[in-house]
Amino acid sequence: MSFDGLFTKAMTEELSGLLKGGRISKIHQPYKNEIILVIRSGGKNHKLLLSAHASYARVQISQESYDNPKEPPMFCMLLRKYLEGYAIEDIYQPGLDRVIIFEVKGRNELGDVSQKRLIVEIMGRHSNIILVDKEKNMILDSVKHVSYAVNSYRAVLPGHVYKAPPAQEKVNPFTMSGEEIQRKLDFNAGKLNKQLVDHFSGVSPLFANEVVYQAGLANRATLPTAFLSLLDRLVKQVYSPTLVDTGKKEAFYMIPLQHLQGESRPFSTLSELLDRFYFGKAERDRVKQQGNDLERFISNEIHKNEKKIVKLENTLKESERGEQYQLFGELLTANLHQMKKGLKEIEVNNYYEEDGRMVTITLDPLKTPSANAQKYFSRYQKAKNAIGVVQEQINLAKAEAAYFDTLLQQLQSASPRDIEEIREELQEEGYLKQKQRKGMKKPAHAKPQLESYFSSAGDEIFVGKNNKQNDYLTNKFARRDEIWLHTKDIPGSHVVIRNEHPDDETIKEAAILASYFSKAKNSGSVPVDFTKVRHVKKPNGAKPGFVIYDNQQTIYVTPDADQVIRMKERKG
Repeated sequence: MSFDGLFTKAMTEELSGLLKGGRISKIHQPYKNEIILVIRSGGKNHKLLLSAHASYARVQISQESYDNPKEPPMFCMLLRKYLEGYAIEDIYQPGLDRVIIFEVKGRNELGDVSQKRLIVEIMGRHSNIILVDKEKNMILDSVKHVSYAVNSYRAVLPGHVYKAPPAQEKVNPFTMSGEEIQRKLDFNAGKLNKQLVDHFSGVSPLFANEVVYQAGLANRATLPTAFLSLLDRLVKQVYSPTLVDTGKKEAFYMIPLQHLQGESRPFSTLSELLDRFYFGKAERDRVKQQGNDLERFISNEIHKNEKKIVKLENTLKESERGEQYQLFGELLTANLHQMKKGLKEIEVNNYYEEDGRMVTITLDPLKTPSANAQKYFSRYQKAKNAIGVVQEQINLAKAEAAYFDTLLQQLQSASPRDIEEIREELQEEGYLKQKQRKGMKKPAHAKPQLESYFSSAGDEIFVGKNNKQNDYLTNKFARRDEIWLHTKDIPGSHVVIRNEHPDDETIKEAAILASYFSKAKNSGSVPVDFTKVRHVKKPNGAKPGFVIYDNQQTIYVTPDADQVIRMKERKG
């Protein structure tokens, strides 16, 4: 657990130094359990993210962009009523709990002074964001409602008195001396990391493992010393926000983690660290929830087409035996005098072979000799006619499977807005039924919104995240002599550099974007083709997003999430 009580302490200090005295100017609720407060402080606007997500609960300043719903949810409306225009008087953490409290003060609609508390509880699936009237300690509302039927300890409902989460009866480690730490631990029992978690508040397994690692041969002398040394660093606020990639997973903390073996990357602030760690994670989770039905439908379509291809290929093999059927028909016709009704098979001389070897032909005993010969001629004609049709059906099935494979790849890097465009596309192509409310006109389709990035040279690079965006980007938005990129023979995004003569580094960076937003995202040395837009064509009747191109060159790059983030953060 990276966002433990000690990390919460560090984050509270960072936010307090940045936002205390600031004023809340705007409030948004882009998703069900996440709130964005735009706070004007120190002459700048800061975007404060409050998340009660079950897996990604946190509080941080964020540079990410969020799509707001057309109609704000009720909780968002209530926050706007009570908090917009209010000043932040204090930001603090009760004890070492994973709770951050924002004390806000302003004047209500009557002009009277009003004080509120915005409480963020970071507790996994029990995380919550709660607005409380400070004077009455009464809950005005919360992003999640919890009744006594769900939690016998407390109810989190409008009109109820706010009750803090149950105390864990642990000791605050900042108040302990080395001797007191020794007395709290049983060095003979072992599992000292678990004992640290059980006895001291704010301590997670991640921090406890670091203490034990730095203690070396952990004993009564070394472990308290290592523990107090790390705590002293936190008291003095000597933070070095660090992301560690072990190859299997990533971990973050406000200090370097020596016990984790892997690549470490420092950040200047905790919020920048969290923006990097959660880059795409929470959004992919939301997309998975919103697009679960689409993913299931697309996977089923891929499976259906794969089965269809196998069946058609078996039919094609059968059809390719047509020449044998013709041979059997001719041999039977030449040997009608030897046949009589009732035979199950006949052995005849194959006069087409030089050695004149004998051939055994299966017969239908219920048919006449002439009818048996005619049966093989009919099979031959049917097989001959079927080859072209079956091959065409195989090509169509392969194209359809490739189309759905592309859609599946697009779901992996889609935003919630992209999901809706993919759903629209499937409806327009006739794969899904269009849901239209009675009496409502179908809204006119707006132009797809393209994601843009900036190269180190300052060139803007546009990326299509789904077929609608790809078609718009390549066929309408891009200029004829701009550079177009796509992964070679791999499903992925269309990418366009808004420059007719970009330098080699810009082409490389655009290729990294193309490889990152493709099926080869987790591969190395990905081939990416690039050419001028004028050489890219969409065939008549082709599926959305499908193009052909020529005069291309190929560059090999490795997808790099950090570089994608840097290109996203750059301003042209």
